Amino acid sequence: MADIVIASNNQGKINDFKAIFPNDNVIGISEVIKDFDVEETGTTFEENARLKSEAAAKALNKRVIADDSGLEVFALNGEPGVYSARYAGLDKSDEANIDKLLHNLEGKEDREAQFVCVISMSTPGEPTQTFKGTVAGEITTERQGENGFGYDPIFFVPEKGKTMAQLTTEEKSEISHRGNAIKKLNAYLERE
Repeated sequence: MADIVIASNNQGKINDFKAIFPNDNVIGISEVIKDFDVEETGTTFEENARLKSEAAAKALNKRVIADDSGLEVFALNGEPGVYSARYAGLDKSDEANIDKLLHNLEGKEDREAQFVCVISMSTPGEPTQTFKGTVAGEITTERQGENGFGYDPIFFVPEKGKTMAQLTTEEKSEISHRGNAIKKLNAYLERE
């Protein structure tokens, strides 16, 4: 069983990685570095993921995985995008973010959206690798479901007929943006 360090303090993300790597010891960065935080100054998911994985790999002198992910709503020109976690303010409230998004979509017929995840893997002395995954859906008008985190209660997945928050952990990992990016990461690791 290998240790996989995830450069995140978001327990929801760490749980997603645990579901996809059940045979490994997935640990969040806070278990190995107290108060680890990287300012996400990038303008893309890829830039922010790289900032986190490279800083953590340098601090630990070992391979680290990070991701940056979020929601892009087409009728809102891709908002909230890289600002998904802090869309309604720096306190990173899921409920406030959902409320703001639903308010901004009032009166709009086009509710198509996609979740995007870019995973960055940094290993000291090697080039950083990135892997992108997406999942298409649409934004509901009200919350549905109790599972997941973030925008999951309002992100409807047509192929499943449910919101992300109505899916089981296993169902979500099969189709999620993070799951799709991790599949690409796994394929890369298998070739190493």
